[in-house]
Amino acid sequence: MSAESAPTYDIVILGGGSGGYACAFRAAELGMSVALVEKDKLGGTCLHRGCIPTKALLHAAEVADSAREGEKFGVKTSLESIDMAGVHSYKDGVVGRLYKGLQGLAKAHKIELVEGEGKLTSPTTVQVGDRTLTGKNVVLATGSYAKTLPGLEVGGRIVTSDQALTLDRVPERVVVLGGGVIGVEFASVYRSFGAQVTVVEALPRLVAAEDEAVSKQLERAFKKRKIDVKTGVRFAGATDDGDKVTVQLEGADPIEADLLLVAVGRGPVTEGLGYEEVGVSTDRGYVTADERCRTSVDGVYAVGDIVPGLQLAHRGFQQGIFVAEEIAGTQPAVLAESGIPRVTYCDPEIASVGLTEAQAKEQHGEVETYEYNLGGNGKSQILQTQGFVKLVRAKDGPVVGVHMVGARMGEQVGEAQLIVGWEALPDDVAPMIHAHPTQNESLGEAHLALAGKPLHAHS
Repeated sequence: MSAESAPTYDIVILGGGSGGYACAFRAAELGMSVALVEKDKLGGTCLHRGCIPTKALLHAAEVADSAREGEKFGVKTSLESIDMAGVHSYKDGVVGRLYKGLQGLAKAHKIELVEGEGKLTSPTTVQVGDRTLTGKNVVLATGSYAKTLPGLEVGGRIVTSDQALTLDRVPERVVVLGGGVIGVEFASVYRSFGAQVTVVEALPRLVAAEDEAVSKQLERAFKKRKIDVKTGVRFAGATDDGDKVTVQLEGADPIEADLLLVAVGRGPVTEGLGYEEVGVSTDRGYVTADERCRTSVDGVYAVGDIVPGLQLAHRGFQQGIFVAEEIAGTQPAVLAESGIPRVTYCDPEIASVGLTEAQAKEQHGEVETYEYNLGGNGKSQILQTQGFVKLVRAKDGPVVGVHMVGARMGEQVGEAQLIVGWEALPDDVAPMIHAHPTQNESLGEAHLALAGKPLHAHS
C-alpha cells in the first residue's frame, strides 16, 4: 500500500500490554479507528511474564502449603514433591486461555493488530518494518523490563523474574536480591516449594513503599516461615561457578546458593524507540506526562509503566481507558494516584490504598490510626492467618489510608478503595453491614473501633 493510500487512524498505539489494549478497546467502543502495534504477544508483560503467571505460581505454592499443613486441620495429607513441569502446564494453561480470549476481544473490537517492533518517527507516525502507520493521535505504551544491577550479568544461576517463570526445577537454596513486591512474592513461592530462602534488601525494611507496620508484620511472618531476611544490607557482587552462585554482601558474610533471583525493580522500555528524537521529554528513561497523560508533544500520550508512578497493570489499564475517552472528548475525571489499590501476593498477602501513616502526617499534620487484629475475625481464625487492618485518618476527618496484611486480604481492597476514594468518615462506614463470617468484617470492625464503638476489638 502506498503512503498516499495508507489510512490515517484516529489513534496509533505503540505497545499491546494492559495500557495499550485497554486504550484500543475503549477507543473502538467510542467509534474511533485504531492500530495497535505489538512486537511480542497481545497482553504484554502482565499476561505473559508478570501478573498472571506469577500469581499462578503463588496459587500453586498455596496448594503446596495446604497439602503440607493438612493435618492441623484434621486432614491427613502430605506433600510428596513439586512437579515443575506440571506447575508450568497449569500456569501456561491459565495464560493461554486468557490470551485466546484477548485475541477474540481484539477481533470483536475490529482493532488492527500490527505485529512487529514499532518506532515513533514523528508526532503522528509510527514505523513498523517497512510500514508507516499514521495517526491523528499516538499513544506510547511500551511497558517495562526487569532491571539488574551494574556489573551483575544475568545468566546461568543468576536470573530475573523473566527466567524464574520457566525454571524446570526447585533450587535448594535461593537468594532473592530485593525485598520489594517482586522479591517477596518469589520468596514466598520458593519457600512454599521447599527451598531455603534468603532475602537481601538494601533499604531498612521489606516492601518499603508500604506502611511501616505492614513491613514489620511481613518480616515477622517471614521469620515464622523460616525465610531469612537481611535488611539494610548492600549487595557487593556475585560469582556463578556453574555449581553454585556466591553472593557477596557489604559488611556481611557471603552466601552460597543454587540460584540468585535479581528482583531490584523494573525499568521503562523507551530506549531506541524514537521518543526523544521526536521531542518527547523523558527523565531517566521515563516519559514525563501530565495528569491527563499528555506528553511534551501535542497529540502524543503516554500510559503505564513508562510514566513515573506506580508500576501496576491496573494503573496502566485505567490510564489507557482515560486516554481513549480524553481523545474522544468526553472529559474523563483525572485519575488520583493515591487512590490506586495495591496488592502484594506473598504469604501473608498485603493490600493497601491511600496514604501511609507517615505520608498522612506529612499531608495532614495530626492523624489518627487504628489497627484491628485479625485474631478477632472468625474467618481469619478459620484460615489460620495472622495480620491486621490498619486505618489512617486525618484528625477528625476522613479515612485517607487503609493497610491490610493477612491471607486473602487482597480481596478486601475494593471496599477499601471506595472508602478512601469517597473520603468516608469512620462513622460513614461503621453502620454498613459486613457479612458474617467473612474477612470483610475486619474492615467493618476497624471502622467501628475508629468511630468509637468497638465490638470484637479493644478501643
